[in-house]
Amino acid sequence: MAVAKFAAPPVDEIQGQSRPNAVKTFGFLLIPNFTTIGFASAIETLRMANLAAKRPLFRTLLIAADHEPVQASNGMRVVPDYSLEDAPALDALFVVGSNPMPLRYDRRLLNWVRKLAQHDVALGGICTGSHLLASAELLKGYRCTVHWEDIEHVKDKFPGIVISNQLFELDRDRYTCSGGTASMDMTLQLIAREPGGVEIATRAAELLLCDRMRGAREQQRVPLRQKLGHAQPKLSQIVAIMEANLEEPLELEELAQLNEVSVRQLERLFHKYLDRTPSQYYLELRLNRARDLLLRSESQVRDIALACGFASPAHFSKCYSRFFGHSPRSERKQSPLHV
Repeated sequence: MAVAKFAAPPVDEIQGQSRPNAVKTFGFLLIPNFTTIGFASAIETLRMANLAAKRPLFRTLLIAADHEPVQASNGMRVVPDYSLEDAPALDALFVVGSNPMPLRYDRRLLNWVRKLAQHDVALGGICTGSHLLASAELLKGYRCTVHWEDIEHVKDKFPGIVISNQLFELDRDRYTCSGGTASMDMTLQLIAREPGGVEIATRAAELLLCDRMRGAREQQRVPLRQKLGHAQPKLSQIVAIMEANLEEPLELEELAQLNEVSVRQLERLFHKYLDRTPSQYYLELRLNRARDLLLRSESQVRDIALACGFASPAHFSKCYSRFFGHSPRSERKQSPLHV
């Protein structure tokens, strides 16, 4: 097994400039079997912010229960910089959660994180890191998120906590994300909050080859089969046909005929399992596809409207504004990579 050593970029890597007083120290608490992609996406984003700013803005430290290497879920082992006993003062701590989640946590971890909260240290959770924060009773009264595979489990275990399906949640001094590359999005948004941070975050995203900075209002793409289980193959089949026919949407009668059900049966399926009509769901698919094209391509708004099955740019703009709360052109202007 490889043993990796991650550390804050040395000062000479950032063009030899001295560290200003404004440097923030972010700690990453590695839980055994932690998810590597969520951890790396966050820590590398901070490193790129330092490079983009051409001066140290963030110092990153790795912390574990003791000084022994911590094994990730992919088998890689990472050597921590500090243990719980000798960790220095922090501006924020991110708990890098494990996969799968443990049944219980070392009480030392819970008590240590609680002590940080008492000293007003901002606390974050990456992937299942929210589960540890919830176990320490540090998410009451906060909005949080966790990977879609674990949402229902965490809701059942902690019924008093508000858990969303968002990519990430920044609620006062609690920062949680769903894992994977969502930790990059969360970290970019935290960087953008700093003085001059929007420009730095944009440059960091470019260095990371990140084509756009996703916002907190974006939801995780939960597979439909996860929402429905295996009990509704017919509904999954209907949705797959919808997804394959966005440019020229099919009429409900055509969808029903292709799937050998009546229109009434079709409507009952969508109402029971997706809590919306087939037409509403179809429209949401088309609008979400349009949003991806707006943020990921240089296509004209009128071309995007036609590609997503709208008869005219005006009709598209009206539907888009009603669903997302702003016009397609405003959406594109808000994206840092389209400024």
